[in-house]
Amino acid sequence: MENTRVSNLLVDAVEYIKKFRNHVFVIKLGGEVMLDEKVFDGVAQDLVLLSNVGIKPIVVHGGGKEISLAMEKFGKVPEFVEGLRVTDKETMDIVKMVLIGKINTEIVARINKFGGNAVGLSGKSGKLFLAEKKKSSIDLGFVGEVSSINSDLVTTLVDKAYIPVISPVGFSIDGESLNINADSATSKLAVSLNASKLIILTNVDGVLDSKGNRLNELKAAKAKGLIKDKVAIKGMIPKIEACIDALDGGVKSTHIIKSSEHAIIEEILTKEGTGTMIKND
Repeated sequence: MENTRVSNLLVDAVEYIKKFRNHVFVIKLGGEVMLDEKVFDGVAQDLVLLSNVGIKPIVVHGGGKEISLAMEKFGKVPEFVEGLRVTDKETMDIVKMVLIGKINTEIVARINKFGGNAVGLSGKSGKLFLAEKKKSSIDLGFVGEVSSINSDLVTTLVDKAYIPVISPVGFSIDGESLNINADSATSKLAVSLNASKLIILTNVDGVLDSKGNRLNELKAAKAKGLIKDKVAIKGMIPKIEACIDALDGGVKSTHIIKSSEHAIIEEILTKEGTGTMIKND
């Protein structure tokens, strides 16, 4: 990399660091982050850097692929309705085992390896995500939607420079565990915390147009149009919807970026960015 480019990147970074100091960023990590060791290391290092310069990162993670693999090992066939995993009691136990017992602890350990101060939580910790069963024409089992959030718990942690890492397993008023869509949980948490940014890491370069080209920036209305026109399909739909919901709730900007090495820093602390930023009109 040329010296001039390095200098320009550093100047940009200092500007953004000053701008976002003490701001809350809520970041959703997909399970694909951990499939590549370099990417996993880079993401963990980015989170530690953000924390060290005074930004307050909060992580919510998914783990759909790992859950499906675990289900198959137990002889269960994953079933989805409109992108949501049908979750019977046995599947719920597998979800908890994978999200809370495996993925959460691995993310916490990786952040701490690079000098961070991460702490693992689930939506059941401190009544973080109170949820209710999702209404659907088909019985989805133990699938929930967040109905209220104990944001004080998370605020207490980030104010003491901890990096919360949250599994999207909520609890019902009856004490049942509920499987919550990670994109939706991340969006609602960002609104509850009055976050400056919602950042979703995924397995594609960002939001793509009809020709497959990445869109650097989108207005919310245009993003809705991509869903309506079936340009945005499958897993991108809940991600765009999560961004729009966050914007409607007061989050200032949202980002969908590929899970690549140091993608968070490149998107947030440079002018060029690396993914798609979605903002209000």
